[in-house]
Amino acid sequence: MDYEFNSQEELFKRVKPALSSKKSELDKLGYNYIEVMDIWNYLVNNKWKHSRNLMLSDIVNDILNVSNDKLDKFLKEKFTQKERTQYFIEDEEIL
Repeated sequence: MDYEFNSQEELFKRVKPALSSKKSELDKLGYNYIEVMDIWNYLVNNKWKHSRNLMLSDIVNDILNVSNDKLDKFLKEKFTQKERTQYFIEDEEIL
């Protein structure tokens, strides 16, 4: 079954259960300061930035198997920002 999404925000909502599952895993491992949006932002910026036509299964796989250490390092570099937000890159298609 093929899925098509009209925006990254729509995709985010669709994969939120996988993001929440990864967040639960991170909480159990002591990374309780990492939020769902941090996982999303890391993948958008580091894994999917130049990707095209990703399958939903690949996206979910990336979410569930993202490196905890790389995610932690990414977030610590971003802690200087006062506000956390989801990244939705305009004119960039990852679907």
